[in-house]
Amino acid sequence: MTIAPTLHRYMADRGIQYDLIPHEPAMTSLGAAHAGHIPSDRVAKGVMLSKGQDYMLAVMPASHHLRLSDLKTELGQELRLASEDEIVQVFRDCDRGAIPPVGSCYGIDVIIDDDMDRQQDVYFEAGDHATLVHMKGDEFARLNPQAQHGSFSEPKY
Repeated sequence: MTIAPTLHRYMADRGIQYDLIPHEPAMTSLGAAHAGHIPSDRVAKGVMLSKGQDYMLAVMPASHHLRLSDLKTELGQELRLASEDEIVQVFRDCDRGAIPPVGSCYGIDVIIDDDMDRQQDVYFEAGDHATLVHMKGDEFARLNPQAQHGSFSEPKY
């Protein structure tokens, strides 16, 4: 697999311009950044959360970790990390652990960290562990047009 069919169709329908960048297999977004020789703050990762009966995707730089308490405060609702089984069920056409940070095409709400909004170039996993999608920041913004924005992550190091 190079790109998840749902993601590919969604981007094609919207005329999103992007490149695919193959890299050595990596099991995390941070690993994909290293394998692709890309600064990790330019690689977007998605963390799927459960909010009651619904899901949400929190999108942040691969170099960051989620501050779940800040996100709960910002959204005003209880959230928990989604289970691996829940993630697999939503992202059916993606390899386990290689979800693209595009909830819109999978029918889930999205919140994007402000640090991701500042990037002129954005990379993210295409649905497998050996391919990154690359696009300009303004194209990335078009992927999740209804996304909320906020500050809920911080650098790992």
